[in-house]
Amino acid sequence: MDQYIIHGGSTLRGEVEISGAKNAAVAIIPAALLVQGVCRIENIPQISDTDTLLTILTQLGARVSYLNKSTIEIDCTDARYQDAPYDLMRKIRASYYLIGSMLGRFGSAKTTMPGGCNFGVRPIDQHIKGMRALGADVNVKNGFVYADARDGRLHGARIYLDKVSVGATMNIMIAAVLAEGRTIIENAAREPHIVDLANFLNSMGADVRGAGTDTIKINGVEELHGGTYTIIPDQIEAGTYMVAAAATGGEVLIRNIIPKHMEGISAKLRETGTFIEEYEEALLVRGPDTLRRINLKTMPYPGFPTDMQPQFGVLLCLANGTSVITEGIYDNRFKYVNELRKMGAEIQVDGRVAVIDGGRRLTGAPVHACDLRAGAAMVIAGMVASGVTEIDDIHFIERGYERFVQKLNALGADIQVRYDESEFVSPGAFSVS
Repeated sequence: MDQYIIHGGSTLRGEVEISGAKNAAVAIIPAALLVQGVCRIENIPQISDTDTLLTILTQLGARVSYLNKSTIEIDCTDARYQDAPYDLMRKIRASYYLIGSMLGRFGSAKTTMPGGCNFGVRPIDQHIKGMRALGADVNVKNGFVYADARDGRLHGARIYLDKVSVGATMNIMIAAVLAEGRTIIENAAREPHIVDLANFLNSMGADVRGAGTDTIKINGVEELHGGTYTIIPDQIEAGTYMVAAAATGGEVLIRNIIPKHMEGISAKLRETGTFIEEYEEALLVRGPDTLRRINLKTMPYPGFPTDMQPQFGVLLCLANGTSVITEGIYDNRFKYVNELRKMGAEIQVDGRVAVIDGGRRLTGAPVHACDLRAGAAMVIAGMVASGVTEIDDIHFIERGYERFVQKLNALGADIQVRYDESEFVSPGAFSVS
């Protein structure tokens, strides 16, 4: 099993460039299936989730080529309906976006239930509700989702989401752009990557309005054409480096970001005593001599993001006093707490609430990456701990962070990768085929 080996005690200093947003890319790539012509997509993150989705598209008949390490061209003109590959789809949560894109393009879809990280039940009932409202028959059998437009094409509808859902909002948007008539999504999610998906679709000829508000209106068009689009920077990757800088008492300039997207994270970091200076497309983060305790609750955007909760859990282990984290999105996102306890953390969990008795020194230990963001949190814990930390299941981390080890080592961390052959090697760039 591949591992990260972290020698603790490093202080991060320097500059880091943020990659394209994972949560935008994993919806934009399936949405390219709707386009007749060549999509040039810039600022694609080099991560395993995007690699998997691009492979799925090629198996549906798309042509994919890399112009450079972060720019691709996708031509789905000759794509044909067929069952998407099960072994690939079950690896990632974003496989469910193929329901919307295949329905919109072919009038039929067969996908797996969402895979990826396991930190609680992630029902797709709101996705199914939306597709049925658009005129599809949808059934879930034996781990697969089967969907067919009743008369070969979807039709616009008014859809009220019973619960704010990022995935359902984006999936319905994808399905609706080629539907006949107008679709209105009410109680829609407002995350930056939803706006990014809408901007991508509009640049290819769609008519999507209101993304970033709780009501999105989509006027169906006959077809989408090719074009060029640049994905926004990754809010969560940037936030992870911000927390790493604060936790290690370092000073890091984080480049290629949209500061407004970072406001919820920046506000909570400032409460801990962390210094943050904002520039046009960058943030300077300087860790304090002593971290202060805080309370936080995860909420839909523009609230504090659930994907930053585990990283803050590590940070608050170092803060003086008792901190409380309330998880407002998922039922079981505190699995990483058991790993932090191995390192000396004092944390009590009751349902969706974690109480952290901070100010204790962490010590290196063998731990697991329970999921993508928990894995990033364990990397931060390893950097601040005394001694050596070994992290297993690093494939979760590589699902969402481009060149994570290389970027951290460039800032002064001491992380090596041990591969199955039990040899230490200098980490190279994550390659996408």
